[in-house]
Amino acid sequence: MDQATHNKIVSFIWGIADDVLRDLFKRGKYPDLILPMCVIRRMDAVLEPSKQKVLETKKMLDDARITEQRAALCDAAGQAFYNTSKFTLRDLKSRGSQQQLLADFEDYLNGFSPNVQDILENFKFRNQLHTLSKADAIGTLINKFLDPEIDLSPKGIDNHSMGTVFEELVRKFNEDNNEEAGEHWTPRDAVRLMANLVFLPIEDQLKSGTYLLYDCACGTGGMLTVGEETLAAIGAKRKQQITSLLYGQEINPETYAVCKADMLLKGEGENADHIVGGAEWSTLAHDAFPAQEFDFMLANPPYGKSWKKDLEAMGGKDGMRDPRFKVMHNGEELSLVTRSSDGQMLFLANMASKMNAKSVLGSRIAEVHNGSSLFTGDAGQGESNIRRWIIENDWLEAIVALPLNLFYNTGIATYIWVLSNKKPAHRKGQVQLIDATQWFKPLRKNLGKKNCELSPEDIERISRTFLDFKETPESKIFPNAAFGYWKVTVERPLRLHSQLTLKAIDTLRFASGDEDLRAALYEEFGDELFTHFAKIAGALDTRLAEWGNDDDDEEGEESSGGKKGLPEKKKKKLLDPKTWDRDGRLVETATTLRAELGDGLFDDHNLFRDRVDAVLKKKGLKIPATDLKQILKAVSWRVETAPPVIAKVHKPGKAKADPMHGLYEATVDGKPAIVEYELDSDLRDTEQVPLLEDGGIEAFIRREVLPYTPDVWIKEDATKIGYEISFTRHFYKPQPLRTLEEIRADIVAIEKEAEGLLDGLLKHGAH
Repeated sequence: MDQATHNKIVSFIWGIADDVLRDLFKRGKYPDLILPMCVIRRMDAVLEPSKQKVLETKKMLDDARITEQRAALCDAAGQAFYNTSKFTLRDLKSRGSQQQLLADFEDYLNGFSPNVQDILENFKFRNQLHTLSKADAIGTLINKFLDPEIDLSPKGIDNHSMGTVFEELVRKFNEDNNEEAGEHWTPRDAVRLMANLVFLPIEDQLKSGTYLLYDCACGTGGMLTVGEETLAAIGAKRKQQITSLLYGQEINPETYAVCKADMLLKGEGENADHIVGGAEWSTLAHDAFPAQEFDFMLANPPYGKSWKKDLEAMGGKDGMRDPRFKVMHNGEELSLVTRSSDGQMLFLANMASKMNAKSVLGSRIAEVHNGSSLFTGDAGQGESNIRRWIIENDWLEAIVALPLNLFYNTGIATYIWVLSNKKPAHRKGQVQLIDATQWFKPLRKNLGKKNCELSPEDIERISRTFLDFKETPESKIFPNAAFGYWKVTVERPLRLHSQLTLKAIDTLRFASGDEDLRAALYEEFGDELFTHFAKIAGALDTRLAEWGNDDDDEEGEESSGGKKGLPEKKKKKLLDPKTWDRDGRLVETATTLRAELGDGLFDDHNLFRDRVDAVLKKKGLKIPATDLKQILKAVSWRVETAPPVIAKVHKPGKAKADPMHGLYEATVDGKPAIVEYELDSDLRDTEQVPLLEDGGIEAFIRREVLPYTPDVWIKEDATKIGYEISFTRHFYKPQPLRTLEEIRADIVAIEKEAEGLLDGLLKHGAH
């Protein structure tokens, strides 16, 4: 089919929307009617020659009470679909009343095979019929599609051309509805580039045979189509018999319907059966191909979208058991579960889990992401773990930074990730970053936010840069480990002074929490809260119920925490005599310690703690460790110059000094010992150490940390590995500083402008 004919058909069908649907539906609803009608008319024309045979076969099967009829009916129709209704569209052209036409049209639709029913249901086509019928527009719509001006039969247009027409209509509808265009339609220039990155590196290694292509967020199927066409072109060029089997999954019902319909219109019934979708088919929550491996995969998944609903359906982060997102890596279980606000990286993990490890070529992947996929997620978190899993398995070949405003519905930075599990020898252990942000051609007219495109020359330039695998200003090559780092937790010792002051001891009266509330109650009820709780329990209950009714409390914000709106749980705790009794015992114990030790300052907490233990032993006081900790905390405070607090003393010969890992030489009871110190959580810090750091973590700590904080140690069991990729750092191009002359000229110009404005104001005021 020549371009003129193509354009004529597209324009004619496009015109039907305005001719028939104007005033009945919003423009955004046009594709919900026009696209399924295209499918119906094409299928009707394709099935017309075999109509009688299908009806005869249907009667025979029914008479024989055979329930599984699909294969026989498809065989009779000579297609991957059929229609068992007695009607054709031409039969419906001249029906009587609009009610009869509606009933007959519904009967006609009900006659289609299950795969077509699936398309119609996801288009929600039947939902629109009553509106059309009321306006007496069903007949008009049918007649328009039967117009001899456009012949949609196989005689008038072959399968491939019909598919092309259908794609063009989808594109035009998307452009007409710009806010959603990018959700369903990835620009063909970007798709062609992705296809080049996937197929060109192994073009010479392809052999005759069947290859499996997969898109986990297939939209209208554009990427699968371009992938199929690219493989076919390579096969034709090399005189090889190359066949593609297409697999796709799509959650948007209408988009899924478009994709599946496009396959059927092209005569690709088997491929159509491999397209799975609809609202219940989220790729993350419901993997349509759990045991399938694919040779080539292309995708543009949604980014910046919440997947919280899917996460909950999969058991949450803790209950997640999906083998795509919980993987074993180097003997360690890695969670690839990302934050619930953005699941885009999980689509990449999903594709990576389906790579073919058995074939000579392995699998190749090209997937589009926004910039956050390069760096979000701390070490040990899902996004970072996905990057780690991919890079440490040596699957990442390259990342290409695309021009801004290349996609329809977003102007943000986008990147193509290129993966392979069978890297060529010269790429092993390395990753290529390509800055293609300046390689584009401006559009004469914006399409949504899309204001540029990749010209054939741009696509060729990027592809060539990728294939050449050389260092240039726009191409940087790094070892895999260049993007990795250790996140190291460094601790510092707790250093305390201690003093048994009356003020510090008094705070223990409210150690069980809700200090402000308890202080207010203590002011009213006094020591009886601790000594005779049963006596004042009733009054306390009444007071809590009445709290907030006093006029003098109306503006008291802190008092408002204990007013009538007091949570039941908090109220219950305040009415529990055990909490008051515990706090009373803390005060009593601390008071005993003060009587024995005095109120002098202890500048060494280790000595103070030893003295406390001695007093408790002397007095025969046995208190829970948590209570003792509470007392010590209440009467101690941090002082940088104090000796470190010892947490553990190792028996002689059981440990060696290793300050870097928290084992220190010290003198305990006049004898040399190896000790560990209490850590001060408020002084905890982390350091990001590159995996390529010469000498590793310890060398970094000695150089960058110890000179400034000599008392730190590494908390080794908290060390995690993370990965992030910074295009900005690697491709930063500093802007030259302005000269003094340029700055001076700007200042003079501003001064003159200001003087002119002032003169104007003065003249205006004089009038």
